[in-house]
Amino acid sequence: MSVYTPGQVVEETGFSLDTLRYYERIGLLERVGRNAAGQRRFTQADVGWLGLIRCLRDTGMPIAEMLRFAELVRAGDHTIPDRVALLEAHDRRVEGQVANLREKQRAIRNKVGHYRAVIDVPPCDDLVGSRGGGRSRAVPQADQKL
Repeated sequence: MSVYTPGQVVEETGFSLDTLRYYERIGLLERVGRNAAGQRRFTQADVGWLGLIRCLRDTGMPIAEMLRFAELVRAGDHTIPDRVALLEAHDRRVEGQVANLREKQRAIRNKVGHYRAVIDVPPCDDLVGSRGGGRSRAVPQADQKL
């Protein structure tokens, strides 16, 4: 059986030591085993669970909901339908966030296209000479609503 030190788990999961201790304290992570010197030793199962928790956290699942999910997992296989429902609801929220980000990305890309078009626009003939003969360039509408 593979065991991992807290430092190795930090490296593997990206969670800080404080976060690992907090997750253990609130019950999101089951009690971590310790060696003879009392130092925490994580199992492969702990690291795998933390990988799932990282995914849920990174996609915006609240801690209370992660705790509910952990309770369901620990309660046994008869809770699988409840777990599916919880994860499907979270997936719908994630899908909404992705759609929202895509919409914002389109606005950003439109603005980039606008600025690229401005850069590539040659000077307007009717502006040349109208102000003392200097070259002029179209000015972007920088404050246009995205």
